[in-house]
Amino acid sequence: MLAKLLVRYLKSSGWLLLGVLVFQFASALASLYLPSLNADIIDNGVSQGDTDYIWRTGVVMLTISLGQIVAAIIATYFAARAAMKLGRDMRDDIFERVSAFSEREVTGFGAGSLITRNTNDVQQVQMLTMMGATFLVSAPLLAVGGIILAIDQAASLAWILAIAVPVLLLVAGVVIARMVPLFRSLQGKLDGVNRIMREQLTGIRVIRAFVREPIEEERFRVANTDIMVVGRKVGSLFVLLFPAVMLILNVTVIGVIWFGGMQVDSGEIQIGTLFAFMQYAMIILSGVLMASFMTLMIPRAAVSAERIGEVLDTRSTLVRPADAVAAFPEPGAVEFRGVTFTYPGAEHPILADVTFRADPGETVAVVGSTGAGKTTLVSLIPRLFDVTDGAVLVGGVDVRRADLDALWRTIGLVPQRPFLFTGTVGSNLRFGREDATDAELWRALEIAQASDFVSQMDGGLDARIAQGGTNVSGGQRQRLAIARAIVHDPRVLVFDDSFSALDLTTDARLRQALWRELPHVTKIVVAQRVSTIIDADRIVVLDDGGVVGLGTHEELLESSQTYREIVESQLGAEVAR
Repeated sequence: MLAKLLVRYLKSSGWLLLGVLVFQFASALASLYLPSLNADIIDNGVSQGDTDYIWRTGVVMLTISLGQIVAAIIATYFAARAAMKLGRDMRDDIFERVSAFSEREVTGFGAGSLITRNTNDVQQVQMLTMMGATFLVSAPLLAVGGIILAIDQAASLAWILAIAVPVLLLVAGVVIARMVPLFRSLQGKLDGVNRIMREQLTGIRVIRAFVREPIEEERFRVANTDIMVVGRKVGSLFVLLFPAVMLILNVTVIGVIWFGGMQVDSGEIQIGTLFAFMQYAMIILSGVLMASFMTLMIPRAAVSAERIGEVLDTRSTLVRPADAVAAFPEPGAVEFRGVTFTYPGAEHPILADVTFRADPGETVAVVGSTGAGKTTLVSLIPRLFDVTDGAVLVGGVDVRRADLDALWRTIGLVPQRPFLFTGTVGSNLRFGREDATDAELWRALEIAQASDFVSQMDGGLDARIAQGGTNVSGGQRQRLAIARAIVHDPRVLVFDDSFSALDLTTDARLRQALWRELPHVTKIVVAQRVSTIIDADRIVVLDDGGVVGLGTHEELLESSQTYREIVESQLGAEVAR
C-alpha cells in the first residue's frame, strides 16, 4: 500500500523528483571525489614537500565542497516541495472521501481514528517521502560509488568491507522486522488516546456533573501508559541499534588502520591511499547507516499507509447513481413505502414496514417512545442511511435514484443536536445558502424566534460564534439551527426533536410562524411534546419500529392506545378523553 500511495501521489511531481536525482547525484559525486584529492595531497604534496600542489589541490577541493553544498541544498528543496505536495493532495483526497461517507462508515472508523489518519498518518508518509528523497537516494550512490573507489584505491583491503556491510545490514534488518508490529500497535494506541480526549472534551459537563473526573483521569492514564509502553519498546530498539552500528563502524576503522598500516609498512600501498580507503569505508558505512536509519521510518510509514488506504478504498454505501434524477415531479412530497431498516450487525430491524405520505405543504409529526426509531426514520429522508427494504421517495423520486446534491438542496434538516460552526451568526446562517441577503437572514431569524437575541448580540449578524456554538445557550443554538435550515430555502423541512430546548411559549410562536410564513414547505416534525404536534395535519405513531397509529390528533385519541397513553402521560387523562 505504501508503494501504491507513493506512486499515486508523486506521479505529478516527476520534475521535482528528477531534480532531486540530478542534484543528489552531483552531491554524491563530489563527496566521492574528495577522498581521492585528499590522497593526492598526501602522496604528491605533503610527502614531496610541494606546497604549490597542496594549494592548487586544496582550492579544487574547496570548490568541489561548495558545489556539493549547493547541490545538496537544491536537492533538499525539491524533496521538500514534493513531500509537501504529496501531503496536501493526500489530505484533500481523505477529506473528500470522508465527506462522502454515510453515518455507517463514519461510525465504523470512528471520528478520532479518521482525524488521526488525516493528520498523523499522512505526516508519517510525508516525512518518509521527504527524508527518503533526501537520503535514500544519496545513500545507495555513496555506498556503491564508495565500494568501487575503495577497491580501486586498495583492493587488498576490500575483504574488510565485505564483512562489515553485511553485518550492518543484518543488524538493521533484525531491528526493522521487530519494529513493524510495534508501529502498527502505536498507531492504534494513538487512535485510542484521540478518541478518549474527544469524548472527555465533548462530555466535560456530564463528567463534572456526575463527579467522574477521577475515573476519566484513570481511563486516560491507562491509554496514555499504553502508548508509553509501546513507545518505550520502539525507543529501546533505537537505543540498541545505534551502539551496535557504531561498534561495527569503529571495528571497521580499526581493521582498516591495522591491516592497512601493515601494508603501508611493507610498501604495498601509500599512506595517502590508506587514508583515502579509510574515508571511503566511512562513506560506505555512513551510507549504509543512513539507509538503515531511513528504513526504520518505512515500517511506521507502511502502517500509516495501510490505514490511509483503508479510508481511500472504502466506498460509501451512499452510491451516487449513474443515471441520477435531478428533477422532482412532486416537489415537497415525502413518502415511505414499506420501509424496513436494520443497522449493521443488529439482530432486529429498527424500522419495519413503515408506510405513510406527506403531501406538499403538509405538516406530518412523528411521535413514539424512546428507541422507537423516530430519528432513524427522518435520517432516511436526506439519505444519511439507505433503507434495507422498501423505498423512501422525496418529490416523487426514490432517494436512491436521486442526484444527491439536488436531493440535499430540496431538504432542510435540523438535527436533534444542533451544531454551529466557528465564525459569525451570518456565516452560520449562510451555511445553508451562501448568496442569502441580510434581509433574508433576518426574516429567517424572525420566523425562528431568534431575531431578538441576535439583535442584542455585539455585532448582530457579525457576532462571533464559538466552535460548536458554546457561547450561546441551548435554546438559542436550537433556534439558530432552525433559522439556518429556513435560509436554505428547502421544499421539505425536517425537524428531529428540534423544539425540545424551547419553552412552551417560544415553541408555540415558532410553530405559528412556520405555518404562516412557509405554507408551501412540507414539514416533518419529530417531537416528544404532544403540544408541539397537536395541530399537525397527520401524526405517525411509532412503537418498536412499526407504525401503530396514523391520523390527526382527534382520530388517534379514538383509534390508538399508544398515542392515548402518550397524551395522558403529558396532558392528563381528562385531555385524552
